[in-house]
Parts: sequence; structure tokens; C-alpha cells
Amino acid sequence: QAPIKATCEDISCKTGFPEDVHSAVVSRSIHGGQPLLNVRFRSCDGSKKIHFGSSEPEDFRVGEDGVVYAERSFQLSAEPTEFVVSAQDQETQEEWQMRVKLTPEPAFTGPSEKDQQKIEDIVFPWQQYKQSSPLKRQKRDWVIPPINLPENSRGPFPQELVRIRSDRDKSLSLRYSVTGPGADQPPTGIFIINPISGQLSVTKPLDREQIASFHLRAHAVDVNGNQVENPIDIVINVIDMNDNRPEFLHQVWNGTVPEGSKPGTYVMTVTAIDADDPNAQNGMLRYRILSQAPSSPSPNMFTINNETGDIITVAAGLDREKVQQYTLIIQATDMEGNPTYGLSNTATAVITVTDVNDNPPEFTAMTFYGEVPENRVDVIVANLTVTDKDQPHTPAWNAMYRMTAGDPTGQFTILTDPNSNDGLVTVVKPIDFETNRMFVLTVAAENQVPLAKGIQHPPQSTATVSITVIDVNESPYFVPNPKLVRQEEGLLAGSMLTTFTAQDPDRYMQQTSLRYSKLSDPANWLKIDPVNGQITTTAVLDRESIYVQNNMYNATFLASDNGIPPMSGTGTLQIYLLDINDNAPQVNPKEATTCETLQPNAINITAVDPDIDPNAGPFAFELPDTPASIKRNWTIVRISGDHAQLSLRIRFLEAGIYDVPIVITDSGNPHASSTSVLKVKVCQCDINGDCTDVDRIVGAGLGTGAIIAILLCIIILLILVLMFVVWMKRRDKERQAKQLLIDPEDDVRDNILKYDEEGGGEEDQDYDLSQLQQPDTVEPDAIKPVGIRRLDERPIHAEPQYPVRSAAPHPGDIGDFINEGLKAADNDPTAPPYDSLLVFDYEGSGSTAGSLSSLNSSSSGGEQDYDYLNDWGPRFKKLADMYGGGDD
Repeated sequence: QAPIKATCEDISCKTGFPEDVHSAVVSRSIHGGQPLLNVRFRSCDGSKKIHFGSSEPEDFRVGEDGVVYAERSFQLSAEPTEFVVSAQDQETQEEWQMRVKLTPEPAFTGPSEKDQQKIEDIVFPWQQYKQSSPLKRQKRDWVIPPINLPENSRGPFPQELVRIRSDRDKSLSLRYSVTGPGADQPPTGIFIINPISGQLSVTKPLDREQIASFHLRAHAVDVNGNQVENPIDIVINVIDMNDNRPEFLHQVWNGTVPEGSKPGTYVMTVTAIDADDPNAQNGMLRYRILSQAPSSPSPNMFTINNETGDIITVAAGLDREKVQQYTLIIQATDMEGNPTYGLSNTATAVITVTDVNDNPPEFTAMTFYGEVPENRVDVIVANLTVTDKDQPHTPAWNAMYRMTAGDPTGQFTILTDPNSNDGLVTVVKPIDFETNRMFVLTVAAENQVPLAKGIQHPPQSTATVSITVIDVNESPYFVPNPKLVRQEEGLLAGSMLTTFTAQDPDRYMQQTSLRYSKLSDPANWLKIDPVNGQITTTAVLDRESIYVQNNMYNATFLASDNGIPPMSGTGTLQIYLLDINDNAPQVNPKEATTCETLQPNAINITAVDPDIDPNAGPFAFELPDTPASIKRNWTIVRISGDHAQLSLRIRFLEAGIYDVPIVITDSGNPHASSTSVLKVKVCQCDINGDCTDVDRIVGAGLGTGAIIAILLCIIILLILVLMFVVWMKRRDKERQAKQLLIDPEDDVRDNILKYDEEGGGEEDQDYDLSQLQQPDTVEPDAIKPVGIRRLDERPIHAEPQYPVRSAAPHPGDIGDFINEGLKAADNDPTAPPYDSLLVFDYEGSGSTAGSLSSLNSSSSGGEQDYDYLNDWGPRFKKLADMYGGGDD
């Protein structure tokens, strides 16, 4: 690279561009935002505000510093590109123009020394110094055109690019430096400059895919750091090399195409990208299909647009039923598809042939058979099966069934099973065997979508369905149902009302006549003959009954046959009861209140009659002649057809309760009348007409029965309270008695008593038996301390005179002895009560019985004489028989 040096000397200063035409050589590939060249405008006074413009603003833009930038990316043609750069003074609106001619460089390599010498220089503005001396001219500033440097250079490094100089280095010692990204800013160290010689070099290979261009600024200063020249911009463009293979956005591409598509049908688009310059051959891709699998019906069913990657069909014969999917291997090559110099890559395109309705559904049989019982609905009677070669569970496969003949009344419908695609012939309306015994339906099968153009339905798409109706026993039915009968009320029991019969729809079954029974009769007024259905009354029909609503009485009857299975039907009999004048009117309300004075004392009453017109109102109201006090004290006036007003005739009537009979007559033919008693309470009233002695009148009005009932309740309540008090007192006495008899600590009912300890055997016999035989020899105080004694133990009192039995008792006095002892015990005040714990370990003193050890228990029973037992009386007869009977 030869250094560029430009000088110009002129005595006078002229504002404007230094030249009319400026030529520059740039790379063929232009990038958007890329700086192309510098244009210099000369301003003699330095105070003008200049605005730059371009005649091609969509392609080129001129900055305020005079740098021309590309607005978009494009390729320069072989012919030079020309445009006009204008400069306008914003204050005076004066304008200057210069024509710029851009010529594309011939090759990718950097410019040769000869070419660099041909690059024209654009001068810096003249610098004007205001001094006392006359105007002096100064050297024009220098400029470096863009430098093109190929990427991936192999060196050697550092590689010299250009030499920067200033004419003032002859008289001054200058130092050169560069700043900007790639020099002193990240990435640092890519470009360096010799500070003495101004030689600019690159230190390592460049990668256009990382940074496409570098914008540096060169500086020239003296040894003191003073700026000698204005900084200049250095643009280094990295020239693209084919160092990147094309890369597909997806390794596997999926597309679809309908079967039967015509040639030229668009299928899908595959896209690959190349990191190299897309505007150069390095980044220009071309596509082609390497292989197709399967290769039927043709190995070339598809083609691809080599520039856009659009895949289209080129042959007919796509049939999903034969080939459902195609796999294509797509290759992308840069260098515009040059197989020698371009780099390639491959991807897979999977094309699925989608189904169209090119196969109609076909029945598996021409005739289908089914049967259904009569009067049944929602029953599947036949299953229609079809086959369809289209893709299952798609609109082209899903079948729809349509009946074309044989069902004019709409008795059947055909549903489609979504899983099997079968047609389910279903009954939707009841069928009567007596009317139709068989149906022959004509059914056509279609798909949810129409058939493809040019395809017709074959005869197999139509079938016949033969359905047989089965006769079953049907329920009898009443005619008419419900049946309405108009009848006057008051019809006596046993009267024939009407005949209500049913019919059996089974005309072809052998069965006996129907039987009738009553199912519902709320008032129990009717009965029906089980054979002929004749209905008679069992009670008087009353329209005013609670079971009659709106003059209508409903009864339900049952008709049954003897079929298999037996069937029955119900019928409703509606009796419309016509009113007769069988009810007399009554007064309402039954009680009223008025004042004892004449004013105000009016009582409004209403006549109530269960009958209806014309047997009801208007009513006639009057007072009876007897007793005479009624008409003397009271008067009644009718104010409307149903209402009347009762008032006092006299000026004053003593407070109390009065029964006022009123005779009410209705308008029926014949008339019906009744005497109703109105209970009137006459009371003292205030000025407002309100009673002031209501309590007294209410008390006076209390009947005898009510008073007796209240007294009985009071007496029963007192008796219950008295019984409860007596029971509580008795309970307290029993509790105190039990506490006096037994100490809780000695109560054997709460202790565990052992009876299995019999002593220590024969060796444990050294105890004094005399203490058991003669307990009186021991002092009582020595046995127990004073004050400590069981409650049920015999107290220390004078001993009662119990009879003493002799040592040899006579057999005749045994019974007398026992009776005397019983009487003595009963009369003993010191003896415990009968329900107390009895103590038997104290036998008293003075016993004449000898020691028990004198009995010889080992002697034989034969040595004893028990004949004396016979003399002891009837109580010992059993013992005498057992022991005195001799050897037997």
C-alpha cells in the first residue's frame, strides 16, 4: 500500500466544492450504512451552517461531516453509478452542487499500488487564521479512501495496510495514532500504527461474519501532544470469503399435499441460510432434490424452485391409498449452486399425502334383516355395515345413512357408530302390529364430504333393510279417556251412574274378556261391575265435599286382560256435579262485639252458603219473633245481597254476652233458610267506640265446662306434688336407717371374704378351745376398746330371757322350744331388723351343751337309735323315715 499524499496551494479562497466531478472506486457489494467516501466543502469564513443532500436519497445519504453512506444494500452494476451531492447555506439559502461517480472495483483483493495512486483525494477545507499580517494560505488536509481487506487472510502478521503521513513531518517531529473499535476500543489490538512512520497494520485474520467493517480515526500530534492535523476517518471493509456452508432452518421439514393433486400444486417451502454475504456469490444459494422415496408411481413426483425453495408437484398420480408419504432429500449449495466451488448441505422433506373423498362407502350386503316388538322405541333393529378405503375417522370416511324409501311416517332413524362407522337402524316411533307387520327400507350411504370431482356412487352404496314387527300383548285402553259425566248432586246410593268400558287392541290374540276394578275413588262413592263396567253409587254424591274441586270429582278405574304377560290400562271418570239447594246459609262471623249504648253499635254480618248460584245469594235477613226480647232489643238491615247490619234498637243494653238468632234465607228454588245464632258481646265503650271492660266480659263468658277442666288440672297438679314430697321423705328415712345399722367400713357387701384358709394342718392345733366354748370368761372391755363396736353387733344390755334347752331334751317339746325362741326374738328390742347382717358367732352364756368333740362322727350309723324321731311330730317324719326305718 503506497501512502497517499495530497497538497494544494492557492492564493485566494472560494466557498464551494473544490471540484465539479468526484470519482471514487468502491466494492461491488454495498451494505446498508456502509461509509463510501468523504466529500469536502470549502467555507472561507468558517461560520456558515452547511446542510448536505443527495439526489438519490433512497440509495445514498450525506452526513453533516461530509461522509457519504449507503442507505441500503445493493450490488453495483458494471457501469459507473452517478448521483449529485448538494450543499446549502441554511442562512442565505445559497446552494452548491458536485457530481459523484462510483465505479465498482474489478476484483476482491485489496487495491494495488497503481490503483491507489489513481484514487483521487478530496481536500480538507482551508483553514483561515486571523492575524495582523495579510491572509496566509495553508496546506490542504489529507484523506484516506475506504480500505478493502479480505477475511481469513493467512498473513504474515502484522500485515501492512496503508501509511499515513503529513507534510509537516518535514519541519516537526510528529507522532501518529489510531482510535476506534479494533484499535483502542473492543475488540482491541486488531489494528496498530507505527507512531513514527505512520504505518497502519492488521495483527490477525478478520471475520466478516463477526464484524463487516471497521471505522477508525487517525491522529497526528507533535512531541508535546499538540494536534498538528485534523483527525481523519479510515474505513476498513472486510471482504467476504466463502467460508460458511448453507444451514437449513430445520433438519426435517413436514408438508402435506392432497391426493389426486394436479401438476404444479404447491406443497411446501424449505429455507436455508448462509452466514456469508447474501449479496455476493458466497451467500447466494440454490436448491435441488437429490432423491425421492418411494419412487412410485414416478421417481420425479416433485420439483423444487432452485432459488426460493418452493416444492411443487410435477406429475399426476398421487394416491393416498397406495402411497401415504414421500421422503425427499433436499440439497442447498452456495456460489449460486456451483458444484465445483460451492459449499452444500442437505435436509429431509417429509410430504404426507392427505386423503380426499375419492372412495365412496359400500355396503357389505345388499339386504339386511331385523325385527322389533310393537310399541317399542329407541330399539336398534338392524346393524348396517359398510367399507370405505379412505382414511378412517376423517370426513371422507365417516358415513351418513339416508332412507330413500319405505318409511313415509318416520318410524325409523339411522345413527352412525363413530367407532365402527356402522349404521344403527333405530325405532323412534311406536309401531302397531295390527297396522304394519313389516317394513322394507331403502338406505343409501354417503360421506360427510362430497365425493371428489368425477367420482360417482356405485350400486353398492345402496341397500335394502327388511324389518319384521313382532306382536305383543298390549294394554287395554278406555274410550273415551277421560270420560265426562254431568250429574246433579244428591244422587242416592245404589243408583246407576254410567258405563265405563275399555277396548283390547290385540285383535289377533286369543284371550278372554276384560275385567274391571276400581283404582282410585277418594270419597268412596262409586263401584264398578268387574264384567260389564257399569258404575253405580255407594254413597250420596255431594258437590260440597272436600274431594270435589271446581264441581269436578275424579275417579280412576283399571281394565285388565289375561294375556301373557297380563296387561292393564287405566281410565279416568270425571263427574261434573250440578248444584242443588241442599245447604242453608249461615251467619259469619259467629261472634261480634258492640257497645251498650245506641251509638255506635252497628255489627256487619255476612251470609255464607256452600251452594252456588242460583242457590245462594242474594240472601234475606230477619230476626225471629220469639223470644220477644230479640226484636225489642235488636234490629237488622240488609245492606247488600250477602251482607247485613245488626244494631241495637234500644238506647241502652246492659253489658254482657247475648245470643242473637238470625234467620237467613237464600234465593234457591225452593228456598232454604236457617237460624244462626250470633254471640254478641255488649260492653262499655270509650268515645272511640272501643270496649273498656273486655276482661270482665271475657271472664263472664267462660263456660262451666272450662272452669271444671281448669279446677281438675289444678287438683291433679297438687296431688302430684304431694306424692313427690312423701316419696322424698320416705327415701331419706330409709337412707338414715341403713347408715345406723352398718358401718360402711365393715359392710361385707363391699369386701372380699376368704373361706379357703383352714389353718396349718395337724401341727397347728395348740389353741385354747375354751375361748370358743365360754366367751363370757373374757371381759368385753378386753376384746374391744370402749366405743368401738359394730353397728349390727349385739349391744351390752340386759340379756333377754330366751328359753334354755335341757341337756337331754324330750322329743315332745322341740316344737314348743322353737316357737318360744321365735317369739322371744321378735320381742327383743335389741335384736337387729330382718334385712340386717346377723351375727352368729356369739351364742350367749349358760349353755348346758357339752363339747362338740364328744360326738363320734366316725361311728357307724347302725349303732345309733333314731326311733325317737317318730315321737317328735310330723315335722320330723322325713328324718324318721330316713334313719329309723331299720336296715332298709
